[in-house]
Amino acid sequence: MSTADRPKQFIALAHPTHTLLQQAVLRGAALDQAGPVTIVASDRHAGVIAEQLDQIGCHAGAIILEPVGRNTAPAIAAAALAAPSSETLLLVMPSDQVIADADAFGAAVARARPLAEQGWLVTFGISPDRPETGYGYIQAGDQLGDGVHRVARFVEKPDQARAEAMLVSGDHVWNAGIFLFRADAMLAALTEHAPEVLAAAHAAFDAAARDDAQVMLDPEAFAAAPSISIDYAVMERAERVAVVPVTMGWSDLGSWDALHDFGPTDGKANVHHGDIIAIDTRNCLIRSDGMRVAAIGVEDLIVVATGETVLILPRGRSQEVRQLVEAAKKRR
Repeated sequence: MSTADRPKQFIALAHPTHTLLQQAVLRGAALDQAGPVTIVASDRHAGVIAEQLDQIGCHAGAIILEPVGRNTAPAIAAAALAAPSSETLLLVMPSDQVIADADAFGAAVARARPLAEQGWLVTFGISPDRPETGYGYIQAGDQLGDGVHRVARFVEKPDQARAEAMLVSGDHVWNAGIFLFRADAMLAALTEHAPEVLAAAHAAFDAAARDDAQVMLDPEAFAAAPSISIDYAVMERAERVAVVPVTMGWSDLGSWDALHDFGPTDGKANVHHGDIIAIDTRNCLIRSDGMRVAAIGVEDLIVVATGETVLILPRGRSQEVRQLVEAAKKRR
């Protein structure tokens, strides 16, 4: 379902009608003292972004369009340059995640705010409930305030044994890629640790074509930016970096299994979406965007019907879907 032209953030996966992008925008808008939203995205998605913002009655302060993807560091640099003032607090949220407990999220942002206002770069870590090997981790160090810690270190995606040890230690959290910082603090950190990223973003922003809220970054200048994440470029190198551990029903919905785990389920642990008839069915994710799907006497299956394709696989193997995608490409 997630394609280059319409990736998962533009699909209603965890809400009956709202897409992940719309949920992220509304989540941010509901925060205390929230300002206008800034969206940084590929220029190929300008139309769908405008359409989805209109659907929820939101008008962005800026929509920064990238002519080419360069990972998160250049994107965040452009957003910091577009901030209304140097002291503006920027809350950076990936738009392809879901957060079930908005109140817990808001409370975590409130805990992070005092340090961010003092110039700290604050990240948010998800309290782990399993030894996950698919995420990076952050080790929380000395306490800096109520529920806020200095980052001791960032940890790459671990193997199973290391993930289990970090879960037992109780001082490691998943790296969710959510940040809070002052615009000038981030720009200063980029100047010190990734000047080539900032220089390219600055040149692309200064030479951008502008149309109301849309800022089309200069293609040649932005293409010169190194493709690097904000973690590698800044967060792992800067001195004043803090983390707020939080439990807030977070998921990156990286697979159909993750969507089943996120729920909501019926009385038999099924997750249904669309025109579904299920009898004597347990522990299944069944989703349809059109055709009716009927199931009887099955369990532990993922069934997804979209367009002219029906996907069927056992739960626990949804990471293998990429093999089907490659096979479909070869057939075409």
